[in-house]
Amino acid sequence: MTRRHRSLSGIKPTGTPHLGNLYGMILPAIALQETHDSYYFVADYHALTTGRDAAKLRENSLEITATFLALGLDPARATLFRQSDVPEVLELAWLLACVTGVGLLQRAHAYKAALEAEKIGELSLGTFYYPVLMAADILLYDADVVPVGRDQVQHIEMAQDMAGHLNAIYGEVLHRPEPLVRAEVAVVPGLDGRKMSKSYYNTIPIFAPSAKAFEKLAKLVVTDSRGVDDPVDPDTCTVYQIYKLVAEPAEAEAMAAGLRGPGYGYGHAKAALGKALEARLGPARERYQSWMARPDELRDVLDEGARKARVVAREVLGRAREKVGLPPR
Repeated sequence: MTRRHRSLSGIKPTGTPHLGNLYGMILPAIALQETHDSYYFVADYHALTTGRDAAKLRENSLEITATFLALGLDPARATLFRQSDVPEVLELAWLLACVTGVGLLQRAHAYKAALEAEKIGELSLGTFYYPVLMAADILLYDADVVPVGRDQVQHIEMAQDMAGHLNAIYGEVLHRPEPLVRAEVAVVPGLDGRKMSKSYYNTIPIFAPSAKAFEKLAKLVVTDSRGVDDPVDPDTCTVYQIYKLVAEPAEAEAMAAGLRGPGYGYGHAKAALGKALEARLGPARERYQSWMARPDELRDVLDEGARKARVVAREVLGRAREKVGLPPR
């Protein structure tokens, strides 16, 4: 019987999940459980390249898990697991490293950023090796598609290259994945108009603690000095760009029309954004808080997900070991 197409993606537990994570990866990933055999992991190995707080890593991993579950991931239809609970990924990463040139890794965004900042000496080996481990994450599950933001497409392309190198040497071993990017939410703007990112400190958390907190965050969105009667192009307005993600289409159209005419200023738009954030995410926040109050159940979900993920991982790694000449297990 032909299997369903398989989707795979991961998210690092390095801080509170925000709207960029929600629309760039989490919601597209959850939607695929309806049509794909879906595998999603909490990337705790990757988090070690920047984090040094063990207790916080464990806490963040549970927060990510609760976020997926609160937003609709069904463990009966999708496999959710911790990356570190599937050790086969490290062995596949080594097999890939042995056929991957340093030049490919030097094209990675993190390496280039360190080079431009003249901080190559501060770059950890783990950060340099990061694309290899990410490729192993993807290739270990014979993924067909990987839902990502546009800024992450390079990682999928590098996984394609590494799979191609191994296959060229040993024959058909690894399946070639494709990125899945929703163009309309490829980049989610942050409070300052730049890409929403924890490193820019410009994020809106998915589960702000209250409606009041969302209202306060909306007021922090950076705008220019135009007054209430000055026309504003919605396409250049950060408030509107965030609002149209969380509001209903008719509501977004109404804001756009208001911004273009007199009598509707940034204050009106920010108030509408605060209300829309609460309407969209408030109910899910209650489910999230309920899950976070049951950490043992969250761990059970991850453990069961790892059990299912390792069935696939062992098959793919076994195929790779045989091809490269390693003994079977």
